[in-house]
Amino acid sequence: MKKFKTSAKHYRINYQIPSLQLRLLDETGKQIGVVSKIEALQKARELSLDVVEVAPKATPPVAKLIDFKKFKYQESKKERESKKLTKNVGVKEMRLRPFIGGHDFDTRVAQGKEFLEEGNQVKINVVFKGREITRKEFGFDVIRRYITAVDAAKTVRDPHFEGRVLSATVVGTKKEEYAESQNEKNRCQEV
Repeated sequence: MKKFKTSAKHYRINYQIPSLQLRLLDETGKQIGVVSKIEALQKARELSLDVVEVAPKATPPVAKLIDFKKFKYQESKKERESKKLTKNVGVKEMRLRPFIGGHDFDTRVAQGKEFLEEGNQVKINVVFKGREITRKEFGFDVIRRYITAVDAAKTVRDPHFEGRVLSATVVGTKKEEYAESQNEKNRCQEV
């Protein structure tokens, strides 16, 4: 049976809190003081709020007087915002041959430039078939030509062999710069 990891954090509320003494905070985060669990529950009932344990490992545990449903909504909203801000770097793969034709090479360079401008990493694979493996220097030469042609910002992983495949990984400009250049192109086309 598979276990699924839940991203939701579990909070103990009201009568689920096992501690008899709590350090109580109000809705704004201002400290009320150390009170008994019963006093905290009475205060919460008067204000029609919940007592939520926010720091169970502290001595005494920290609890907050808040509307729990509103609190959970704000937590999920923060989580969504943090997911938006995470950097999503894709790795695109370009397959080349050691004896690649000029036009094919130019096409792959154009595709690679586009991937790099979008902020992706490009993994360059030069595949050797049959007796081509005896001429490894042609593969290194193709990778060197490709890296200079796409104007890569830096090489993340130098050329190395993975079986019969010679691989290297490069990185280009950032996504923000790409977005700015796209906005500039759109403005120019409108005029």
